[in-house]
Amino acid sequence: MAPPKLLGMASNGLGDYLRSRRGQVTPAHVGLPADGLRRVSGLRREEVALLAGMSVDYYTRLEQG
Repeated sequence: MAPPKLLGMASNGLGDYLRSRRGQVTPAHVGLPADGLRRVSGLRREEVALLAGMSVDYYTRLEQG
């Protein structure tokens, strides 16, 4: 069976996993202040990168493949 296609590109398994987990963790779960409204539930990329000790650019590249 061929891997699923996303907008004409091959799916990024690691990116899919990271996005799904990021969406399930709230700032309160990791001790961060909830600062106003969010477009989506879960942590922002900047917050995950901060907690992981890596740059936002590197984390974004991991998610985007």
